[in-house]
Amino acid sequence: MTGAGTGRAKCSPAAATLLTRSRPAQDPSKRFHVALTATDALYSQWQSRIMHYWYKEMRDRPGSDMGGFTRILHSGKPDGLMDEIPTLVVDPLPEGADQGYIVLNRPWAFVQWLKKSNIKEDYVLMAEPDHIFVSPLPNLAHGDEPAAFPFFYIKPTENEKILRKFFPEEKGPVSKIDPIGNSPVIIKKAQLEKIAPTWMNVSLKMKEDVETDKAFGWVLEMYAYAVASALHGVHHNLRKDFMIQPPWDLTSDSTFIIHYTYGCDYTLKGELTYGKIGEWRFDKRSYLHSPPPRNLSVPPPGVPESVVTLVKMVNEATASIPGWDEERP
Repeated sequence: MTGAGTGRAKCSPAAATLLTRSRPAQDPSKRFHVALTATDALYSQWQSRIMHYWYKEMRDRPGSDMGGFTRILHSGKPDGLMDEIPTLVVDPLPEGADQGYIVLNRPWAFVQWLKKSNIKEDYVLMAEPDHIFVSPLPNLAHGDEPAAFPFFYIKPTENEKILRKFFPEEKGPVSKIDPIGNSPVIIKKAQLEKIAPTWMNVSLKMKEDVETDKAFGWVLEMYAYAVASALHGVHHNLRKDFMIQPPWDLTSDSTFIIHYTYGCDYTLKGELTYGKIGEWRFDKRSYLHSPPPRNLSVPPPGVPESVVTLVKMVNEATASIPGWDEERP
């Protein structure tokens, strides 16, 4: 999938200052650039603002190897956050190519960004809008071995029949495919430059294959990254401490990122009612058309610390971000 798009790239004023700003580091060679893929939908915008706020809060703390930041905006045009968040505008896939599966634009966005960016860091963290940094993030990669979070629902060995369409037997056992997605991953930029085009092409081929599309559904692009990495002989260091996902993970004291992809629903007695709207709830999908208000109610007693921390961190960000309630077209 080469040659798609117009080659247009726009860099926000905020990007220029943040990308050139120097910060002390224990080992500058371990710095990683935070790359966040996003759209211009309001739902993506408010999450990106919170994510960027906590990046800034954690970036310069002891133990951090966090370097510059870029929001890779794959909507093809600037939006209202260009002056707030360092942003590079790239093109979406040609109309209809994503078949309604917008995540398919992510690998194509990275292909464009890697060609057009001029970052100083040797490493890249691939991140998502619904990530909150709860502690300073060090470089978890080891040289040429990237670091990734293992997802329990990515099961290569249980999907060998399908994966053999994209990972031929001469490449070895399917166990060489890591149980990961592309995010969160800390990887050398040079490695990602090789993997990204393959990741994009495998994603498109998987989506076009009816059996694969049906089997993998919303995690298809995650499988595509795992396959692409394996095709290039890249194995990831699996770090369960990389990230937690409330409400299933109960504490945040031994992790670096909170991923708030699941709804958190509880009774007023602190009992989880997952799948059923609770008397108290925090679910990002409640805010598809407007951002969460400032000062969300804290969870009732008995709710796990991870959920309490999540809500408190959302509240701190929304209280601190100027113009939180203003519309950002």
